[in-house]
Amino acid sequence: MPFDKLNELSEQKDRIILGLMSGTSVDGLDLAVCRFSDSGINTSYEILNHGTVDYTDEQRDILLNFASAETVNMEKLCIYHAELSHWHASMIRSKLSEWGMAASDIDLIATHGQTIRHAPKRIHKIDGLPNSTFQLGDADHLAYLTGIHTVSDFRQKHVAAGGEGAPLAVYGDQILFNSPGSYRVLVNIGGISNITILDGKGSGDLPVTFDTGPGNTLMDQVVRQRLSPQRIDNGGEIAFSGKIHVGFLKSLKSHEFFSQTPPKTTGPELLSPSFVKKALEESGSSDLPVKDILATLNRFTAETIADSIRTYGNPPASFSVYISGGGVHNRTLMWNLQDCLPEADVMNFDKLGVNADAKEALFFAAMANELVCGNRFPVLGEDGKIRIVRFGRISFPD
Repeated sequence: MPFDKLNELSEQKDRIILGLMSGTSVDGLDLAVCRFSDSGINTSYEILNHGTVDYTDEQRDILLNFASAETVNMEKLCIYHAELSHWHASMIRSKLSEWGMAASDIDLIATHGQTIRHAPKRIHKIDGLPNSTFQLGDADHLAYLTGIHTVSDFRQKHVAAGGEGAPLAVYGDQILFNSPGSYRVLVNIGGISNITILDGKGSGDLPVTFDTGPGNTLMDQVVRQRLSPQRIDNGGEIAFSGKIHVGFLKSLKSHEFFSQTPPKTTGPELLSPSFVKKALEESGSSDLPVKDILATLNRFTAETIADSIRTYGNPPASFSVYISGGGVHNRTLMWNLQDCLPEADVMNFDKLGVNADAKEALFFAAMANELVCGNRFPVLGEDGKIRIVRFGRISFPD
């Protein structure tokens, strides 16, 4: 019986789980093979292998088009919901071969899929309709193609319980990286930035967590639009050469999202090219050179992260900030963050013993581990009530 495998996994001393993550920057698929023992606050883990497989230009364009288009071709959406799993299955086979591993060595796959639409009420603003989020990539296809039990759709139960489906990293952050007596801020800078505040008090309450605003998404959009075929500002070099436009920055920060209280989430649906265009027009800077636009957007990301920490984190006089995601490779952004938080020590996440590029894949692997071990988590709904739920949906390989 297929359920026997799940029962066996929950009773094993160790579980080998392959975590997959593809974020809103749509750079490629991050993979991390992780060994877990126990669960919850007693979890022990080890990353055995990790790496990234870049999307081809064609694959990236397809996914970015789904994520940015106001309307989509429903037949293509249907097709690529399945096709993305074929891409990921091929990437998995390639990496396992590179690592000298077989599919039979993996107990579970934990896949996030590819978010192509994030639609909490604060973004869609349609009366009577719920929060929603959608990740492309069908897990039944992935399980069948790889022959490995697959856990997916981690965000859907969060939404069903009244949450916004993000950020979810708080659950893994609390299990894997909490240190009693140590105040830590964990910041993931992908397309969007989110923070988790681990105050070290060990109260048992869910840590403060929310999306602070943009990560790399606005900068990447500008580079693709104005400097094609370049896709990103490597290391923040262009931003470093530009000047921050105070009026443009003020206009960007004036959006209502940044004054809303958490929990809150956002996405490229809000932080879009039209968002930047409007801010440029409002500040009378539509003719701003691209290097100055990037310098301002870079500072915008840093300031909204820093403002969020100070406003909602109640930080001590000195504390540590650990950065993961693609933003950690943007030297100008890291400098801006340190400049905005002089009282903090802003560091690469690898100072906690986890490669910054593997952190999100590790998180989803950890959540799959929690699911098969029978653990549940609190969700604070928009009505103020807390509901206890399990995250993840299981797909069998046959």
